[in-house]
Amino acid sequence: MTKEGIFQKLDSLNLDKKEYIIISEASLVCQDVIDETGDIDLACSEEYYQNISWDVDTGYFGTDIKKYDCFEIGPNFYDKDQVVVIDGYRFADILSTYELKKLENKPRDKKLIQKLELMVCSRDNYYFERKLRNQGITLIAGVDEVGRGPLVGPVVAACVILPDHFSLDGLTDSKKLSEKKREFYYDEIMRQAVAVGVGIISEKKIDEVNIYEATKLAMKEAIRNCSVQPEHILIDAMPLSLDIPTTSIIKGDFKSITISAASVIAKVTRDRMLDELDKKYPMYDFKDNKGYPTKKHLEAIEKYGIIEEHRRSYGPVRDYLEKQLTFF
Repeated sequence: MTKEGIFQKLDSLNLDKKEYIIISEASLVCQDVIDETGDIDLACSEEYYQNISWDVDTGYFGTDIKKYDCFEIGPNFYDKDQVVVIDGYRFADILSTYELKKLENKPRDKKLIQKLELMVCSRDNYYFERKLRNQGITLIAGVDEVGRGPLVGPVVAACVILPDHFSLDGLTDSKKLSEKKREFYYDEIMRQAVAVGVGIISEKKIDEVNIYEATKLAMKEAIRNCSVQPEHILIDAMPLSLDIPTTSIIKGDFKSITISAASVIAKVTRDRMLDELDKKYPMYDFKDNKGYPTKKHLEAIEKYGIIEEHRRSYGPVRDYLEKQLTFF
């Protein structure tokens, strides 16, 4: 059913619309998140549920539900603050639908859950932190890294613990910010943060253990260097084995304000290192490419060779070295 079909079905339903809430996929269709659904799930109070004369069945969580035509209804009300009203009907909002889908955790809903999470966090990048604070956890660290892709220099990670009610308008993934804004946010984060730790793993170590393992080492070093021990750590995508509870969040530098803060600290720290390297080797233009394999950087390698700070295990650098061996 499309949105039009859902409203047609709802209009034909012989139930008081003030007594139930439309949830799950039907709610998402009517809020233009997905295009269609095969059924319409409802939630109502226990008292109202008892007076509905539909067929009784067992729901997803093993509780009683009642069925009629394309409708299913269960005796549970959603928080009234998490309801949107469309054409006089009450729908579970995006946040409550996301939380229901996570609770159900159906394999077929994996992509939908990711989409809903992105929508929720784009509106509220304090979502994960608030969930933890509601559990009594206050020392929440965000961890992120920069520098996996460049041909030169270290990988840098940061661990940041922000104070409760921290707010900094526009703070998001550091890659989406201008250099001027990153510098401003860096200063504000350093000024306001409860604690900050930085981890730096050299290009030599990257060549030795590979970039994936080096990234984990940088993150763990950043956590160790944090002056305050966190109670829970939010990490951008990568899973870490630690003694501290962790949550890995895909696109976490966008979804979590704490990871965004760590992203800024790591990015500015590494960029400043590459700016210094640019002064030493201006022909590579590190101030503009930060060591990434841009056309100008690759041309400079062909013309001037490589420097001590290049990652020898990375393709273009490795290829250059192999050509030199072949030449001689």
